Amino acid sequence: MIAIITLLTVLSLSLLIVRIATIALCHTGVSKAVASFQARLAFTGVGFTTSESEKIVSHPVRRQILTILIVLGNAGVVTTIATTLLTFSNLQSNKFGMMDVAFLLTGLIVLWFLARSRWIDRRLSKIIAYALKRYTDLDIRDYNSLLHLTNDYQVTELFVEPRDWIINQKLKDLNLRDEGILVLGIQRANGLYLGAPNGETMVMENDNLVLYGRVDAIVKLDMRQKGRRGDIEHKKAVKEQEIIEEQEQIQEQIQEQIQEQLEEAQEQILESQEHLAEVIKERIEGVQEQVDHVQEQVKEVQEQVNEVQEQVNERKQQE
Repeated sequence: MIAIITLLTVLSLSLLIVRIATIALCHTGVSKAVASFQARLAFTGVGFTTSESEKIVSHPVRRQILTILIVLGNAGVVTTIATTLLTFSNLQSNKFGMMDVAFLLTGLIVLWFLARSRWIDRRLSKIIAYALKRYTDLDIRDYNSLLHLTNDYQVTELFVEPRDWIINQKLKDLNLRDEGILVLGIQRANGLYLGAPNGETMVMENDNLVLYGRVDAIVKLDMRQKGRRGDIEHKKAVKEQEIIEEQEQIQEQIQEQIQEQLEEAQEQILESQEHLAEVIKERIEGVQEQVDHVQEQVKEVQEQVNEVQEQVNERKQQE
């Protein structure tokens, strides 16, 4: 039983370590899928030489995270192998009963469901992200929040092919901003990277553009081919973006109006509460005055009763 508990504990810690590393890598700008894959590779000691791995290793903070993962992974793998061998050696020596086997299978199933649970993933991610920012000196940032990667917006890459509409044109002539697309950088075929390119930058064949915008707009741009039809699709995309911006402005105005109405309602509620508090206070004071008056009357009646009692006692004494 001790071997089973040890094995399940090591597996739980391994899953938690990989999850922490995944979230840390995500906060350095790596997508969740790539971060999860690279964290598992580093923890298990499997070395894949890919462009993704090179981007991870070339970044100082990511390299620091992977170094910690490799060290912990070596210890974790050795411990897991040792406890697994101990567990199955006990199984072969008939020291295991049905309860032990059931406990092992139940533990593995519970770990599998916990690892697959989205509810646990969301809450655990928040806790780990807070802990990384609060208790470590890793230079991590939530790039999803910084870039507002919601509502169908994302950062993605677009490879320029010979028949693409954007090929052999300057950025200022493409007017991609009018389509709601921003060019964040360009990776040339020769390895040169142009960060924040200006309007005079020429888009060339085999360039890899780093774009930020709506997913559907980027997909349409990627499918657009050069020629008159491509120019027509560009104009159509610009009009669609204008409609979207108008809708966003309307939504923003509606939200502002709703916010103003909420603030006015809150002010009215506060005023009503203050007025109600004053009324209650006045009522309490009035009731308190009545109580004081009644107490005075009771006191006077008590004094009269005492006087009558004294008179009765005096008459009894005289008799």
